[in-house]
This record gives sequence, structure tokens and C-alpha cells, in this order.
Amino acid sequence: MATGILGTADLAAAANATVYTVPADTFSVVTVNITNRNSASRDIRLAVSATGTPTNAEYLEYDTELLGNGSLERGGIVLDATKNIVCYSNSTDVNVVVYGIETATT
Repeated sequence: MATGILGTADLAAAANATVYTVPADTFSVVTVNITNRNSASRDIRLAVSATGTPTNAEYLEYDTELLGNGSLERGGIVLDATKNIVCYSNSTDVNVVVYGIETATT
């Protein structure tokens, strides 16, 4: 089972990105850090999704303004097997780091 950094992504503009997927027969407890590397604000989305395309009910953040050179951190996210961390930014210069621990369910 992995610990530490579980996934990273440099987000493309206006596209969902699956940053981390929990392996089968596993659950994870993660922290997600989203960083805006630009001096202009960005709108970001964060979801725990069954697929790479979140439904409206799966968003933790939706079009949240991330100030220039700012960051957002969400911790203590518990994920079931095969769930995904999906992120989105309306523009470039935003990156995501998912870190935490995976634990076997069997």
C-alpha cells in the first residue's frame, strides 16, 4: 500500500483531470492541495467521483475562486475503492497534489 504523494497533475485549462484513483480492495485517507502559480485568480473545482466526469452531487468545491499565487487544501478525505479525485481549473498554471495513505480492506 502506498503512502505519501499518491498523485499529481498540472491542470490544463477547462478540462477535468483525474489526479488519483483508489486501487481495488483498498480505501484511502487523503489531503488535496491545489496551487495557483499565476498572479491572476483562477476558478477551480474538486470532486470525489465514481468516474472521471463528476455528477453535481460529487463536488467538494465548485468554481471556487483561488486567488493569485494562492492555494487551497482539503484534508481528511476518506475514499472507497475505485473512487477518483477529479480536479478542474478554468485556466492554466494550476497544479494539484494528492497525498495520504492507502489501506487494504481485506
